[in-house]
Amino acid sequence: MSISAIGEIVIFNAPDGSVQTEVRLESDTLWLTQHQLEELFDTDRTAVVKHIRNILDTGELEEAATCAKFAQVRQEGSRKVNRAILHYNLDMILSVGYRVNSKRGTQFRIWANRILKEHLVNGYTINQKRLLEQQSRLRELKESISLVERSLLSEAQNIEEARTIIQVLADFAGGLAILDDYDHETLETKGKSPAQAVKIDKDEFLKVVETMRHDFDSEIFGRQKDDSFGSSVSQMYQSFDGKELYPSIEHKAAMLLYLVIKNHSFVDGNKRIAAALFLYFLERNGLLYRAGGDRIIGNDGLATLTLLIAVSKSEEMDTMIKIIVTILNRGNV
Repeated sequence: MSISAIGEIVIFNAPDGSVQTEVRLESDTLWLTQHQLEELFDTDRTAVVKHIRNILDTGELEEAATCAKFAQVRQEGSRKVNRAILHYNLDMILSVGYRVNSKRGTQFRIWANRILKEHLVNGYTINQKRLLEQQSRLRELKESISLVERSLLSEAQNIEEARTIIQVLADFAGGLAILDDYDHETLETKGKSPAQAVKIDKDEFLKVVETMRHDFDSEIFGRQKDDSFGSSVSQMYQSFDGKELYPSIEHKAAMLLYLVIKNHSFVDGNKRIAAALFLYFLERNGLLYRAGGDRIIGNDGLATLTLLIAVSKSEEMDTMIKIIVTILNRGNV
């Protein structure tokens, strides 16, 4: 016996090659028409109809549970016509088989059990894969929600500031509502800007930091603790095997904002410096403003992202980078 799958059709071949028939696989069972029953059991239509009627009249099987009409294309003369054809499920097929040809009925029963088992296993595997994908997406959403909760608890100084953060996140809802459909239910991992990023070195960034000093009454603002800032800048442009690890402007910008905040390279002002360098990098790469002249991300939005990164855990880095890239992608439209 062999099997060939064609959509919802499987092919039954008798062991001796005497019969081959297309069997419909639908609603976790197998279906044949009266004509196919005649061929399968090598009998005439009258005998098939008689056995089906007896099976139903005696209450052995119920008509509603074992009989169904399926659309089927048939050749009638020179044209093809779509007709609703009466089919009988596996229970009826086997009951008829016991009455007209027990050997063929046994062969078909063995084959059918194997086919249905494979169908159930494959269906379970597919459903398991979809479930795992959904769980992954839900986990991403929960991670984002957790970040927001921690930000509100640890960073918001008053009710009005908390409301501002919530409003900013609401403004981003259209870009981050990624569970609505399968096309947009994952955070974006690649930037959309096709241009090559302008390479900005450590010294140029430090000049920006120097211009910020007069705005803050602190002798330690912008003072480097170690060499980690240079490492953060280098990591943005890191490559492997001739290919950049973060090829897009959006991804590089996200890495810059994240690394400067989390590496605590400066004695004071890490969040403010990170936000300023983030904007500077976007401006130098022509991505800071939309076509209409509005900034791609407002002050409140930038403040919220900065706070979220600051309170995030190290294992949440990937989620934070995705959030930033998604906001940049969907803000620049």
